[in-house]
Amino acid sequence: MEPRTADAATGGKRGRKGKRCAKGAEKPSLYDEVTARVIAELEAGRAPWVQPWGTPDAKAGLGLPVNALTGRAYSGVNILILWHHVVRAGFATQTWLTYRQAQEMGGHVMKGERGVTACHADTFIPKAERERAAKDGDDPERVPFLKRFTLFNVEQCEGLPEDAYKSPAPLPEAEIVPHAECLIAATGADFRVGGTRAFYVPSQDFIRVPPQPAFFDQVNYYRTCFHELGHWTGHESRCARDLSHSFGSKPYAREELVAEMASAFVCASLGITPTVRHTDYIGSWLEVLKEDNRAIFRAASQASKAADFILAFRYAETAAEAAA
Repeated sequence: MEPRTADAATGGKRGRKGKRCAKGAEKPSLYDEVTARVIAELEAGRAPWVQPWGTPDAKAGLGLPVNALTGRAYSGVNILILWHHVVRAGFATQTWLTYRQAQEMGGHVMKGERGVTACHADTFIPKAERERAAKDGDDPERVPFLKRFTLFNVEQCEGLPEDAYKSPAPLPEAEIVPHAECLIAATGADFRVGGTRAFYVPSQDFIRVPPQPAFFDQVNYYRTCFHELGHWTGHESRCARDLSHSFGSKPYAREELVAEMASAFVCASLGITPTVRHTDYIGSWLEVLKEDNRAIFRAASQASKAADFILAFRYAETAAEAAA
């Protein structure tokens, strides 16, 4: 079996401290790497949270990437990173693990395989800031940072338990719409059907959507509902994002980016192929991303939290049915 590279960006040799990928060349920050990739995709007319799915290159089933050992789904920008590489490398499963986790499961990463760089966001308090806060008697300011770690797809490993190589069975097509209907109802969101436009009104906390017959493809009704539910999660009583900015502003564009990705994450979890609901915002998103190399990380993190908030109603409904 030929070794496959999950991340071409990790192909260069690192220096001792991991800051140089080739002699005399500075290793770009993960912020720069991911942002540049997203910008390139958007400039080509493709949204990276949508494009992998529904194409011949996508061999893995729809869904969120998960850890083989813990079973937990990855979140935030790691979803975009792993979706990109699962398609690029032609993997048939969205199950990942670290080098050490492969050993813990009784297997190992095959010789010659290269992993993909993912990240974990955290904060720390510099010594000088801790001393300043102690002197001034106030709270120290925490500094955010990204910690890199390397993941391997289970197809790059040998000797793992047989179950580790199995992808979860996709939801039968006939059940996708009923599951979407149940999830929308379970949220308890105030949906008002009518008119020709879809939107969320934060001040009155309701969602307006056109009736289903207005959509040429029925599944677009659910994609639209989950997009508006993405905005709905931003209410101060839920995920508490700032929804006060007007159309055309950069904060408004950022919120649209959050709702787009939240909808994609929810749709993928339900077996609905994500699509871009608002292509007219691509120009605004590009402007935001080019100004701030951390914008996609913040937006993906907020989108992941929004999707988790929505999907939690699905799991609560399932638990209630099991207890009945």
